[in-house]
Amino acid sequence: MVAQGKRGIGGVLGLVGVCAMGIIPAFAIDVKLSMEEAQKALEAGRAPMDKANSPEEVKKVLQQASLATRVGADPEKDSCGASAILRTKRYRLEAFGRQEASESKKRKTDIRMPDEFIKKVIDMPNMEVEVQLCGDDEYFAEGAVIEMQQGSKKVKAIDVGKAERGRKNESSGPAYRSRFTAVFAYESFDPNAASVFVINQQDGKEVRIAADFSKVK
Repeated sequence: MVAQGKRGIGGVLGLVGVCAMGIIPAFAIDVKLSMEEAQKALEAGRAPMDKANSPEEVKKVLQQASLATRVGADPEKDSCGASAILRTKRYRLEAFGRQEASESKKRKTDIRMPDEFIKKVIDMPNMEVEVQLCGDDEYFAEGAVIEMQQGSKKVKAIDVGKAERGRKNESSGPAYRSRFTAVFAYESFDPNAASVFVINQQDGKEVRIAADFSKVK
């Protein structure tokens, strides 16, 4: 981050924890971004947070952002429907932009992400996907296998994280909610295509999440 012309590395590190936020609606995943486009993405994340002056307004900004790269069920309408958040390059940059705005308000000075950190995001070779779903016991999601299907093409994840232990589901549907992350190489899939994430659980259940990449950026 840059504060009054000086680099604030601590501020940058603080941004890393907010990568799990969303972005505004757009049209097709951008695999290649210029520095100018990246700066515009930061501003797109920063602007609504700059205008949010109460906890309620901040919550609304974050809720709207979280839906923009989510595919599958809308948690506001179906709390236990399967869904996935696509952590694209723009997604991460806009999340950083929101954090820039928050830090700027706290410190009462403009806080900005250094160019070298922006370039790291631009050069990211992979897209992380966070899958959220429900099941009947605390460990239902352990050992789940995921792939992306685009027509007849099947794309394997290059890495799958350990599923969280299920949390009690207070709404209707299965008893527990869990999530896990998977990583897909950008070079392995069509960033503009209609796709389906297929999750196979150890108990034999299959979950399918439709994902139209033409509506995500």
